[in-house]
Amino acid sequence: MTKIILVTGPARSGKSEWAETMAADSSKQVIYVATGEVDPADLEWQSRIDCHKNRRPTDWKTLEVPIDLEAVVRSALESECLLIDSIGTWTANLLEQEQAVWEQTQQDLMKSLKVATADVILVAEETGWGVVPAYSAGRLFRDRLGTLVRQIGAIADTVYLVTGGHALNLSALGTPLPDKN
Repeated sequence: MTKIILVTGPARSGKSEWAETMAADSSKQVIYVATGEVDPADLEWQSRIDCHKNRRPTDWKTLEVPIDLEAVVRSALESECLLIDSIGTWTANLLEQEQAVWEQTQQDLMKSLKVATADVILVAEETGWGVVPAYSAGRLFRDRLGTLVRQIGAIADTVYLVTGGHALNLSALGTPLPDKN
């Protein structure tokens, strides 16, 4: 049976490491789907990418998918476990899309997750726990990511919140909100 797992939490909380642990335990071929784009001019970003790369087992396949996530989910095989890291970076990559185009892109991703044959573990950042950003692009990013994470959480088999180095199974501890769509 296909599983959709959402791992969310703040920066540096351990969410990627928790997702990697679950993927390694899946007994399936792990396909690490990296949504970040390499920027040789940004040494700090490259250091973050290298940290993630160095933690991955050598038998994991890596795909760099900054945009077309829906196609990767649709084409994955039942014998595979996709680890998508991260939904926040993917959202940022598409931030310049007009609202109608973004809504279609978001719907396409959700449709692909609903029909996925592979297990899919998605890592997503939580951005809305602080102050409202003072600039419009920050508010747009926060709102788009928050809405998408909520939609994924509504269809996920399990949702984890990772904070302070601890993973909490929100599906076991919480009550899902009613679907307003």
